[in-house]
Amino acid sequence: MEKQNKPNAKKNRLKRGAILLSCVAGAFLLIIAGYIAYVLMTYNRIGDNQTLEPAGTAGTDTLKTDTEYTAITYNIGFGAYTPDYTFFMDGGTQSWAASKESVIQCIDGDIALLKQYRPDIAMIQEADTDSTRSYHINEAERIQNAFDGFSSTFAVNYHSAFLFYPFLQPHGASHSGLLTLSTARIASATRRSLPISESLSKFIDLDRCYSVNHIQTENGKELVVINAHLSAYGTDSDLQAQQLQKLFGDMQQEYEKGNYVICAGDFNHDFTGHSKEHFNDEVPEQYSWAAEFPDEMIPAHFDKLTDYHSGLTIPSCRNCDKPYGSDCFTLIVDGFIVSDNVESAFMDVVDNQFLYSDHNPVVLKFKLKPSDHA
Repeated sequence: MEKQNKPNAKKNRLKRGAILLSCVAGAFLLIIAGYIAYVLMTYNRIGDNQTLEPAGTAGTDTLKTDTEYTAITYNIGFGAYTPDYTFFMDGGTQSWAASKESVIQCIDGDIALLKQYRPDIAMIQEADTDSTRSYHINEAERIQNAFDGFSSTFAVNYHSAFLFYPFLQPHGASHSGLLTLSTARIASATRRSLPISESLSKFIDLDRCYSVNHIQTENGKELVVINAHLSAYGTDSDLQAQQLQKLFGDMQQEYEKGNYVICAGDFNHDFTGHSKEHFNDEVPEQYSWAAEFPDEMIPAHFDKLTDYHSGLTIPSCRNCDKPYGSDCFTLIVDGFIVSDNVESAFMDVVDNQFLYSDHNPVVLKFKLKPSDHA
């Protein structure tokens, strides 16, 4: 009897082990299925043409013609990108900022840098308000508080469910957007949704948009300030074209109303058309993500500004697969497109050595010409 029980006991142990393994595998699959359901159920896009409520109290109600003003555009990279930072979606390793203290240091550095140029208009991208990656610091509010006496709007450009990747430090939930500041009162503003991919990449490219901000001028017209951040990851050329078509369509409509138009931001294109080749000895395939800007799509009466004061010597963006250094891949993706009734007096990329972001700001000094079109 004892000899017969031993094989049975072994079989029972194997059976219990198989059942336990099946239970573990089932629980794992259930967790995966639950997470996929969570992502799908929480996915939603913000509707187009959302009214934005300007905040703050500006020092003046109108802008003057034939008067020099300063505008600056700056992607602040959610306060994470110190020079040694690498980002997992660029081929690096990190998904969060190094620490809460590092985020605060970067945002305060951004504020000091912006104030150095005394902007009348600032267009800021990737300002987080409540994100895992930036330790839930409200960066937009911190910047708004630092610019007392400015009118401002905030448009949500990216919000996601909790992303469980990378597994050792999940990127988490994100809530981020476009912050526009003006010393003159923003009379009205609208958030315009950009077309995005309908593939799985839509879950990492939520709610791309641009904000359209209207500021009154002394001659009864408006300066229309458009803050834009186009898609980067997983975006094909057709989708990029659709985004620009919508953006340019709105710009053209505003010009035809007799308004002045300044559009600026992170276009996620090689803005000059050849900055990749100019700043780098070679362009390996993994760095070809920024397509040449399609100048032929720019509407009549608009100019893409590439006459840099210091020449083509300062990149506006670095790829973050490695810490910043002389061998880092760089190019220009940020800039200004203006209507021909806006006179550019000075434009340049700010050489900040990517101290607080994976981008450098671009600054423009401009004047509004006396209105001469209907």
